[in-house]
Formats: sequence, structure tokens, C-alpha cells
Amino acid sequence: MAVLAVVLGISVAAGAAEVDGRERRQQERIAEGVQSGQLTPRETARLERKEARIHREIQRDRAANGGTLTPAERRRINRQQNRVSRQIYREKHDAQHQ
Repeated sequence: MAVLAVVLGISVAAGAAEVDGRERRQQERIAEGVQSGQLTPRETARLERKEARIHREIQRDRAANGGTLTPAERRRINRQQNRVSRQIYREKHDAQHQ
């Protein structure tokens, strides 16, 4: 039983680190797009709003669960982050430039 608790604890910590790291990397990608001129101010604002919404959801979910995310919440957040990641790529590689 103690082994299961340790494994679950490691899994929860790994999931939290993954979500936080992903959030940070996507913010870095947006900043790089701004710096390189690949993102227009309008595109940047839209992506930042989407990232902020996901961040608020993560904070709300963690507050409701004692600082952790449930597996279902992690899956939902991951899907949302995947969607925004694709949008970041598309916006950085479209024909619009600053």
C-alpha cells in the first residue's frame, strides 16, 4: 500500500511539472514570435488571452483539489494546450508579419 502511495505521489508531481513546463514553453514560443516579427499584435493578444484562460483554469482546478489536478483535469488541460500550441505554430508560420 505504501508503494502505491509513493507511485501515485510521483505521478501527480510529474503531471503538475508537465503542465507547468508546457505553459512556460508556450509563453516562450509566443515571446519568440513577437521578437522575430512572426506574430502581429492582434495574433499575440489572441494567443495571450487563450493562454491566460488556461492558466486561470489550472489555478481554479488546483484550488479545488488541494493543489493538484485530477487525471481528467490534466487531460482537459492537455487538449486545450495542444489546441493553443497548434494555433501558435499556425500564426507564426502564416503570411502575416509585424
